Amino acid sequence: MIKKSIRNFCIIAHIDHGKSTLADRLLEMTGTIQAREMKNQVLDKMDLEREKGITIKLASVQMLYKGVELNLIDTPGHVDFSYEVSRSLAACEGAILVVDATQGIQAQTLANLYLAIENNLTIIPVINKVDLPAANVEKVERELIDLLAVDSSHILKISAKTGQGVENVLESIIANIPQPDYNQKNLRALIFDSYFDDYRGVVLYIRIFDGQLLANQKIMMLSNKVKGQALEVGVLKPQQFSVKGLSSGEIGYVVTNFHSTQDARVGDTLTLETELDIIPLDGYKEVKPFVYAGFYPASNEYYNDLKVAIEKLALNDSSLRYSLENSPILGFGVRIGFLGLLHLDIVKERLEREYNLDLIITNPSTDYEIFLNNGTVKNIQSATELPDITSIESIKEPWIKGEIISPKEFVGAIVQLISSSRGQQKNISYIENQALVSFEAPLANLLTDFYDNLKTITSGFGSLNYDMADYRAADLVKIDFYVAQEKIDALAMIVHRQESRQIAQRVVLKLKEIIPRQNFKVSLQAGINSKIIAREDISAFRKDVTTGLYGGDVSRKKKVLAKQKKGKSRMKKFGKVDIPAEAFQVLLRKD
Repeated sequence: MIKKSIRNFCIIAHIDHGKSTLADRLLEMTGTIQAREMKNQVLDKMDLEREKGITIKLASVQMLYKGVELNLIDTPGHVDFSYEVSRSLAACEGAILVVDATQGIQAQTLANLYLAIENNLTIIPVINKVDLPAANVEKVERELIDLLAVDSSHILKISAKTGQGVENVLESIIANIPQPDYNQKNLRALIFDSYFDDYRGVVLYIRIFDGQLLANQKIMMLSNKVKGQALEVGVLKPQQFSVKGLSSGEIGYVVTNFHSTQDARVGDTLTLETELDIIPLDGYKEVKPFVYAGFYPASNEYYNDLKVAIEKLALNDSSLRYSLENSPILGFGVRIGFLGLLHLDIVKERLEREYNLDLIITNPSTDYEIFLNNGTVKNIQSATELPDITSIESIKEPWIKGEIISPKEFVGAIVQLISSSRGQQKNISYIENQALVSFEAPLANLLTDFYDNLKTITSGFGSLNYDMADYRAADLVKIDFYVAQEKIDALAMIVHRQESRQIAQRVVLKLKEIIPRQNFKVSLQAGINSKIIAREDISAFRKDVTTGLYGGDVSRKKKVLAKQKKGKSRMKKFGKVDIPAEAFQVLLRKD
């Protein structure tokens, strides 16, 4: 094949700093999309992406500008989808670092920048939204100069919305991002994304590093030696456009005859079936979820529909991990692992919208390492899996390393928030009037309202980035919850002993608000090893059984009331309380 002039790059930034808008302008200015077909967030194809205004899945597109082939990968900005960013970077030689002129450098700006530097990418710094009245271009420029040690002339000032300065971005991409190596060796291609098409099978997004791939060639995955055929090869413009073949340095897609994305995992190396002694490319770390929640159908008759829906969703989301489970109260369900609470929320909404499912979702939890007295180690994802307390030697919980960026006047409140979450503040540094607070904290304490509290105490200016650190031993206990003396396993949780009473009291109070009153008194209790540590009662409805009694001896009234009391105690003994679905998400309900 003829050697082409190619530039492979991605756009990285903090959430809502203008990545997708910049991608729209680049598509428009290169003529990749005609003006009549233009719409906001062209590369965000999911309805949820458009509604929430965020990028969830990376998207690739090929453009042509002044005879140079430009391959762009648009990446998400939210911390929950940072694994998508790492995959994009491995397929590129350069990255456009976008910073909002009104907000400056944020936590995900730094996190994505460090990933790009680790991958030896050429960085093009861009200050976006310079047209806004609140823009402080000089301040943000100084922040970038301090961070990247670059001259101010290398920092581009643009407005992705209006198109101001965007042509300079295109010129800078061609001038500064290096041309990929052109190697006519044996085929090696990196799979950086995949999805399942109901009509065509598994479709892979690939970057060719060596050799070339032609349509209808026999292919093989290096890690598991699964063999198949490249039914179609093409590029994204942004619609799929088939070509005869892809050569070294190019980014495109390949339609295969595989029946599952598990056959061709993201990060694997694709080669030809006939090639021997191929050294695999550096792939990615296996995606490890650290937030788990149980998904149950509102009625057990829809369990199979839920199972099929999750299997289909997993084909299009390589980060989704799930296993089947059973609860005495909720029946059959699925325990799913996520990369964060936003990831959980996205999957929940997709299941409800795309598959019309009515779901009950349990409180999110993390995984724990259980060291038993017999020397074995057990990994659990929910409190119901915790072995008998007498067989446990110790329990380890996951800790994260985090960074918070906010205006420096909020540092005191941030340190206090970290401390209240059993965290340890490690370091504070300053960029202009922005503070960068580094800390470590147990993941379990960040799962529910830590991010919301951070936004509250920093007036919305604080941003958070975190990564897994390690597992550490702690004095953890399991809290069981009882409704009308019946243990509800789906509500059980693992917490630190120091926080157990406070959490137990908070949960039973919330349950009291959620569970409707019955014709008998309902007790709500929380206990550790059968020792009750918190209790609330839901008072019974009281029917006025003395309505028809007029005058006469007061003993008649007492007799009727005593009969009612006797009936209520019998009802309490045999009565069953219907628990609303929202009770199983009691920790996610805001006060």
